[in-house]
Amino acid sequence: MTDTSDAANPEATQELETADIKRIMELLPHRYPMLLIDRIIDMKGSESAIGIKNVTINDNFFQGHFPDFPVMPGVLIVEAMAQTAGALVVNAAKKGSKHKVVYFMTIDKARFRRPVVPGDRLEVHVRKMQNRGTVWKFHGDAKVDGKVVAEADYSAMIVEPEE
Repeated sequence: MTDTSDAANPEATQELETADIKRIMELLPHRYPMLLIDRIIDMKGSESAIGIKNVTINDNFFQGHFPDFPVMPGVLIVEAMAQTAGALVVNAAKKGSKHKVVYFMTIDKARFRRPVVPGDRLEVHVRKMQNRGTVWKFHGDAKVDGKVVAEADYSAMIVEPEE
């Protein structure tokens, strides 16, 4: 997929990347049950990306949240935003890098607009707001069927784990 917003200017045309689950697992240390992103599309350098989470009744959190009315916990929607941003940053930092960990620092202006339920395709749109050294700030909008279901501003630190 190519961004052709300015086809007359070849420098404005940029190839947008994607990441399947295998690539996501190379970029992030998360594993089941905490890996919340199935695919990432439209990665534009370290600027923006869209993470995809296919929400199913088989997701383990639905056993207790809530058995008679399954709703994806808002904190996990924000975690999906962070995972999308983390994978974006690690992917842009160094192709093939897999030895970085992303730690939350702040979560601001979190808003939850409507429940996310089994059968929904959650699209997590993240956009870089700022970057200084290892600290990154992002804005995330989570959408289902094109409607915003949650949003937040958050910051994280990217670090090399001690071995």
